[in-house]
Amino acid sequence: MSAFIHDIQTYEFLQKALFTSIIVGIICGVLGSFIILRGMSLMGDAISHAVLPGVALSYMVGINYFYGAVTFGLLTAFGIGFITQNSRVKNDTSIGIVFSAFFAVGIILIGKANTSTDLTSILFGNVLSVRDSDMWMTLGVGAVVLLVIILFYKELLVSTFDPTLAASFGLPNKIIHYLLMILLTLVTVASLQTVGIILVVAMLITPAATAYLLTNRLSIMITISAILGALSATIGLYISFVYNWPSGAAIVLVTTAFFIVAFLFSPRNGIVWRSLKTRKHKTALQ
Repeated sequence: MSAFIHDIQTYEFLQKALFTSIIVGIICGVLGSFIILRGMSLMGDAISHAVLPGVALSYMVGINYFYGAVTFGLLTAFGIGFITQNSRVKNDTSIGIVFSAFFAVGIILIGKANTSTDLTSILFGNVLSVRDSDMWMTLGVGAVVLLVIILFYKELLVSTFDPTLAASFGLPNKIIHYLLMILLTLVTVASLQTVGIILVVAMLITPAATAYLLTNRLSIMITISAILGALSATIGLYISFVYNWPSGAAIVLVTTAFFIVAFLFSPRNGIVWRSLKTRKHKTALQ
């Protein structure tokens, strides 16, 4: 660990990697809390895969992948909503149709692109090669996402737990839903360099799911999820650097380890504590 700290103080690329990873962990944790409570986990998976053709097109025309990825992410979100609202097809079916089609287009475009190395890092993540532009883009997206959530926290809270009550208050549930879709797209794109397209959904869901096992209050859940996301990113980066593991995979495995600990030992919901309480109760009845 001391050698890792020394290297961070010495090498600029490690400083950028750590800073970017922490920002991604925080914003994924914060937004992920709303995603899992609203049952939108599959949507996160869809958008993370559907941005692939945008990334490939961006490399082919020589622009920053951010623009292409955001464009296709938004097309995915609005396309799914359009199909769901204008047909008998249910939301999960619409998600499967749209994201699989976009992902297929992305695979074809990857075959046409000449930057296979860069596209591989987008697929699987390589935070150790993060550029200045990627770092500042991640910081900008993080600031926008956190600002929007802070400004509209009450509206998001009410519409998440009771959409009927929100509608009775005059809140535009549909607009709030698409606002979350936009934020989800931005966070997904910001996370590509860190954990990659394939693993970004884990950063959106796992820290939030872990926090969900530890508290019943949304504000505390968001805080815990953000802390777990940042910790997972830091520890995962350390493991990636020391053992030469892929950065995205290392970060995701750390988030999974936190979830397993909470799943087993959470004071209220952990299966170990529940089994002990059940055994104690049975003993008391005998």
